[in-house]
Amino acid sequence: MATSPDAVDRIAEPWGTRTPYDAGERWPARVDQHLQDGVAPGDVDRWVQTASILHSNGDGIDIAVKDGRIVGVRGREVDRVNHGRLDPKDLYGWQANHSADRLTRPLVRRDGELVETDWDTAMDAVAGRTRELLDEHGPSSIGFYTSGQLFLEEYYTLGLIGHGGIGTNHMDGNTRLCTATAAEALKESFGCDGQPGSYTDIDHADVIALYGHNMAETQVVLWTRILDRLEGSDPPALVCVDPRLTPVARAAREHGVHLAPRPGTNVMLMNALLRELFDNGWVDQEYVDAHAVGFDELEKQLADYTVERAAEVCDVPADDLRRAARLIGTAERLLSTVLQGFYQSHQATAAAVQVNNIHIVRGMLGRPGCGLLQMNGQPTAENTRECGADGDLPAFRNWSNDDHVNDLARVWNIDPMQIPHYTAPTHLMQMMRYVEDGSIRFLYVSCTNPAVSLPELRRIRSILSQERLFLVVQDIFLSETAQLADVVLPAATWGEKTGTFTNADRTVHLSEKAVEPPGEARSDLDIFIDYAHRLGLKDKDGAPLVKWSTPEEAFEAWKECTRGRPCDYTGLSYDKLRGGSGVQWPCNDENPDGIERLYADGRFWAAPDYCESYGRDLVTGAPVEPQEYKALNPDGKAVIKAAEYLPPHELVSEEHPFQLITGRTIYHFHTRTKTGRAPELRAAAPEVWVEVSESDAADRGWQEGDELRITTSRGEVAARLRITGVRRGVLFLPFHYGYWDEPGGHEPAEHGRAANELTMTDWDPASKQPLFKTAAAHAVLAEGGAR
Repeated sequence: MATSPDAVDRIAEPWGTRTPYDAGERWPARVDQHLQDGVAPGDVDRWVQTASILHSNGDGIDIAVKDGRIVGVRGREVDRVNHGRLDPKDLYGWQANHSADRLTRPLVRRDGELVETDWDTAMDAVAGRTRELLDEHGPSSIGFYTSGQLFLEEYYTLGLIGHGGIGTNHMDGNTRLCTATAAEALKESFGCDGQPGSYTDIDHADVIALYGHNMAETQVVLWTRILDRLEGSDPPALVCVDPRLTPVARAAREHGVHLAPRPGTNVMLMNALLRELFDNGWVDQEYVDAHAVGFDELEKQLADYTVERAAEVCDVPADDLRRAARLIGTAERLLSTVLQGFYQSHQATAAAVQVNNIHIVRGMLGRPGCGLLQMNGQPTAENTRECGADGDLPAFRNWSNDDHVNDLARVWNIDPMQIPHYTAPTHLMQMMRYVEDGSIRFLYVSCTNPAVSLPELRRIRSILSQERLFLVVQDIFLSETAQLADVVLPAATWGEKTGTFTNADRTVHLSEKAVEPPGEARSDLDIFIDYAHRLGLKDKDGAPLVKWSTPEEAFEAWKECTRGRPCDYTGLSYDKLRGGSGVQWPCNDENPDGIERLYADGRFWAAPDYCESYGRDLVTGAPVEPQEYKALNPDGKAVIKAAEYLPPHELVSEEHPFQLITGRTIYHFHTRTKTGRAPELRAAAPEVWVEVSESDAADRGWQEGDELRITTSRGEVAARLRITGVRRGVLFLPFHYGYWDEPGGHEPAEHGRAANELTMTDWDPASKQPLFKTAAAHAVLAEGGAR
């Protein structure tokens, strides 16, 4: 039975009211709704189906439309993901669509200034410069950097243009910053991307372990589901690994164990937990023998990783480590989730893989409550990865497998040699170096804001401002990055276009167009198709390479691309996705309603001729050779991969005594281009702050609200102090705040505000994900900053 719309203040109480339930029961519905002042439900002309675009949970939403405008939202009670609940960002973030500063006409740079122009002029400039560089320097002079917020149809079209038409290896998405490690960890352990678990595992688990995952602020509705289980008669135990005292950590202190390790020591901690499982016999040896390889190597690696050693290195009480290991090791139904606290830290992939190892050695896969979620940070990150817009080949094909390349060429009707596969796809941070040294001369940025989101921003601004770089930015606002562009293309956004997207547990949703975009703004799909036609891209028979003109036609083409692959969409259609809940892939003739959990009965997608990846060396990042993988795993079992702990690259010193970590707040998404324009969300978190432990503040005489100057060897940020439960010796800064709403526009006018002024140019060797949580920093009271 659904409750009435939640009446509590969802800024002050972001998780809303409780609807308790017990293990094995269905999560009760609770329909959340927010309408524009003066609009009652009966005033709404129509409700239009969609899902959330401001986080990765994939909550089903209906958009309220009145007089051709969006006037509110409500949760979809029928949806399997949220049962009607909404995140505060969903409730209020839609207001950004109506902002007066939306881009409505294309812009081109003339005499150093961006001026309005028509679409033909803008697109001729973009396509013309592309052709010039292809003629002069070849495909390697062209790069594409996209998002985790576009639609599946748009990513697939972009991937086809970049890989199949232009033939460049330089393609990536901003998923590189948030969930590249999720994908890589799944490839390392299971041979393929794709979440093994399901959100419904929360309904069954007796232990839930959250590794570097502040779910309460990053996936609000999913955390609400856990809160409702905690209010039931048989609540699960929680294990939280996080150096901050987050809402998740507070709950774990009440219902389990909170481990707060030194940043950069996650592999040490994970190895100690695994060692405890081995020493206490909490291993399903029968499952391991039947379904995994690499067990003996892990056992050897763990010999030196005692709880006592980990307690010293991680600065975590040994008894707490033992308690956590006991909960994990004796759980009957273990659910684990992982996010940025592991993905953006030192030895990211190695640490995330050890979480996979726990589930493999405990046989906790493919059954209700036995879930593993290497989570996403963005709403459509899964599609970026599936469709090849992150540089990988579409539908989880293996760039090292010639048969996979040939099959993709068949789908696209092009010569296989047109698809770059001579080496691994170029990751974003390497692309930035190629722009810096001048080998990439054209960079097409869509729906992302690297001038705020990338590390070491002073360097990034310098790179993007180079005279020899032709920078194209496709966005809905004049972001910090757009202000540096040569051409700016105004795009439609969520609610203004139709398409599909897939959340972290493989649930595919349809998002219908509810209203017209402002001015001359166009959908990203229309822009990409226009670009392909202006370039004259053809298949090997001379027909247009991009053969579709509508989102539904693009989706049908994507379905054929996925046929027989792990992410099989062939059983889905727009009609099937209309009216009810989202559906999980794989969905095909064999599984017409999708599959809730992967890898039941130890069946994996890891066979050498089928897998997406042969894996990488976790220390060097070097790809594993095909013959080496075939020798290791001829039968396509799960791969147990051991990892040695290595100290972080940048250590604290007398000059820089703090470890700096960055992260999110519940009220904003990425660089605030949308949430910063929603009045309720902006008021809830208007300015950047820095979190410091009570003991560190007391030692220095700092008070709540003081203004501090935080510095690293790369830059400086000014922020107001919050004294919190973060561990001693650690500073935390939210990364959302840039300069679009400040006098500097795209850069600091005086003191820095963006956390990435301080972060370092370093990345994980396997996933290539930047390390935002390992910088050494200094902090002092600003002159006149005492409050």
